[in-house]
Amino acid sequence: MNKISQRILDLSESATIAMSRRSREMREQGLDVISLSLGEPDFETPDFVRQAAKEAIDIGYSHYPPIPGYQDLRQAIAHKLKRDNGLDYTANQIVVSTGAKQSLANVILCTVDPGDEVLLPAPYWVSYYEQIRLAGGTPVIIPTAIENDFKVTRDDLEKYHTDKTKLVIFSSPCNPSGSVFSKEDLAEIADYLKAHPNVIAISDEIYELINFKSQHVSLASFSEIYDQVVTVNGLSKGFAMTGWRIGYIAAPQEIADACVKMQGQFTSATSSIAQRAALAALQADPSEMDYMKEAFEERRAKVGEWLREIPGLKVNQPEGAFYFFPDVSALLGSKIGDRTINDSADLCMYLLEEALVALVPGDAFGSPECIRISYASSLKDLETALSRIKAAIEKLDHA
Repeated sequence: MNKISQRILDLSESATIAMSRRSREMREQGLDVISLSLGEPDFETPDFVRQAAKEAIDIGYSHYPPIPGYQDLRQAIAHKLKRDNGLDYTANQIVVSTGAKQSLANVILCTVDPGDEVLLPAPYWVSYYEQIRLAGGTPVIIPTAIENDFKVTRDDLEKYHTDKTKLVIFSSPCNPSGSVFSKEDLAEIADYLKAHPNVIAISDEIYELINFKSQHVSLASFSEIYDQVVTVNGLSKGFAMTGWRIGYIAAPQEIADACVKMQGQFTSATSSIAQRAALAALQADPSEMDYMKEAFEERRAKVGEWLREIPGLKVNQPEGAFYFFPDVSALLGSKIGDRTINDSADLCMYLLEEALVALVPGDAFGSPECIRISYASSLKDLETALSRIKAAIEKLDHA
């Protein structure tokens, strides 16, 4: 008898975490590996947020919080959604979880039945796919292209829609492409949802504050589909609070209640101290974090410049988050000695071994012709890493 359940045996490890682990192992062997594989700001959590956590410890926030989060925190989230996004939610429609990843898992497990189909415009964040499969659903990948900045249209959604379609999931700003959906782009998704009132959209907005293009627009701001949208957000990216594990949803009441029920049987509430820190972050003016966005924008400019000097890469200009997602199709099939670069996974492994730079292959995001490069590192490390990548790729025979 197998000691491990089939659902876990079938579950793939996160490619981003796997690459991070491999680069860490190589560092432990004394190799000078630069990891551009993880999506984590290289900034510290702001002092005023850390101070709020210290005060919470001293006050005695050491008991079980309510499962969906403290009432004042959920009210602060509702206020933030009104202030920044023009969205009207009550505190009862907010559920706070242990990171946006748990928020996503809650919603997927609470809405997807075995046999349901979920539309995934590619590239998509790695965990969407596996969470859908864990719920018994079928991920339906909708390909996009770098030429249109990896955007999906209503026609794309309609082409893959069936009577089994239950959800559509996307992120804006997008991980891994860095694409930002404008109001006009979101109108395409809204029009699709209007035509299919039984379909729910999960709008992952965790990179909201890292937007170099324009004012962030939320899908739920389209009033005619408000009741079909679950907004997912959190503090990890915009406030450099990855380790605090605070995510949340704003959802139709029925879905919010279901997620509270689900969470009550798995983790209950997230950390009381992290919640008090989150309250301080949410009550601050978002402009408090502009210094971080400005640093990312400077890095984006330099990394874009360096990438465009590398032969065989097709590069667009990402408008948010902190990733480039170049198309490497021209390099596939290239050789070095007896080694052939058959796919983006081969290319990433070659660059890890030859250039000592850790990246993530695009097949993890549903776009096997691409690779993801995080620029959430210092300019010095980025310059060194891109120089190494260029030198390694120039050794390939891809004529």
